[in-house]
Amino acid sequence: MEGVPQKPLLAVISQGCAANFGDGEKIARVFADEYHVVFGMTETQTNEAQLPQAFVLNVCTVKGNAGALKLLRETLSTAPEAKIFITGCAPKDFREAAAKITDKVVYTSLRELGLSKQPLNTLRESPLVGIVNIEEGCLDACAYCSTRLVKGRLRSYPAADILQQVKRLVNDGCIEIQLTGQDCGCYGFDTGTNLAELVQQILAEVPGNYKMRLGMGNPRHMMQYLDKLIECFKDDRVYKFIHLPVQSGSENILRAMNRMHSAADYVMLAEAFNQIPLFTLSTDLIVGFPGESEQDFNDTLDILEKTRPTVCNITRFVARPNTPAYHMAGAVPDEIKHTRSATLAEAFQKIATENNARWIGLTETVVIEKPGYRKGTYIARNAAYRPVAITSDRPLQPGERFTVTITDAEPFALIGRIN
Repeated sequence: MEGVPQKPLLAVISQGCAANFGDGEKIARVFADEYHVVFGMTETQTNEAQLPQAFVLNVCTVKGNAGALKLLRETLSTAPEAKIFITGCAPKDFREAAAKITDKVVYTSLRELGLSKQPLNTLRESPLVGIVNIEEGCLDACAYCSTRLVKGRLRSYPAADILQQVKRLVNDGCIEIQLTGQDCGCYGFDTGTNLAELVQQILAEVPGNYKMRLGMGNPRHMMQYLDKLIECFKDDRVYKFIHLPVQSGSENILRAMNRMHSAADYVMLAEAFNQIPLFTLSTDLIVGFPGESEQDFNDTLDILEKTRPTVCNITRFVARPNTPAYHMAGAVPDEIKHTRSATLAEAFQKIATENNARWIGLTETVVIEKPGYRKGTYIARNAAYRPVAITSDRPLQPGERFTVTITDAEPFALIGRIN
């Protein structure tokens, strides 16, 4: 029958960070010889004739098991006879919880799937965005983190392999390249290089009309090559964006977290990046870590207001089994966590709105990313990776470029008018 794949259908569903989505794309390539691979689940695949015969659930449990377990239940409900492979951040406690739901899951790892090298083909979720995993694992031992229990120590991919993949993606039509990993900040520390040197190699050896987005980097690593990293942002092919998670503004809590950087270190880095005009600084904050006092929380609020990030992921602490923080005394009551996160969110949204307001009246080139939530609206990205909401009377396609004037600003987006 025309249009029906001859191979059995397999759906790859990823959760969490860009690194996990990058791994999901590599997993899809491994299964592509045996299966017709799709990403996610569409409405047309939920009718009986189109149900996948197999799923790969590439899960994220950083904030707890609930989201991953919900995905497993939904998959079982949708396709009870399908094979289910689970990979990603699936620590022991998640597997124990999943076993109470079903015994039909097959667990696998990226190494078992043979993903230690960069892929040779370009199967991916978006035809315009190339996700390039540059490393796996990290050099840290944060007290709250369960990801390191799964991903292990740093393993950087060779720069030559990364360059080859970026060239292939750009030649295949990608206009955005996302360099990603568990901690891009320590990329190359095991092989004698660093993230800044990798970016400069790519810029020198891969011509084209594309932009790179740099992945998350922990402050203590990026401090070691800050000047070279800032040089990278002088090239228009690098988004003026950095994700630099501080997690707390309290020196006491940072020590308890075993973060191995100080609040002062983060402030120094933030001030350096904020000197770049219209730069987007992104950070992460955890509230309610064990032992967090009112003063510790106020220190976090102070660092938010001092460094003024435009993007901030605020998370209420969740104790993950088998991590040091799981056994720490001084648990913060849930109601206090909720109050503190709401206070941080309110302060952040005010800062983000003021930061975004700096763009009002400016004219710039943006690239369409996807349709907006409201009919006739679209989300584009500007040079600082800020989302720009625009309205159009005609359908717009991802990848189209427009000159727009920024007319208004909200906490999470700019508002633009096509010129």
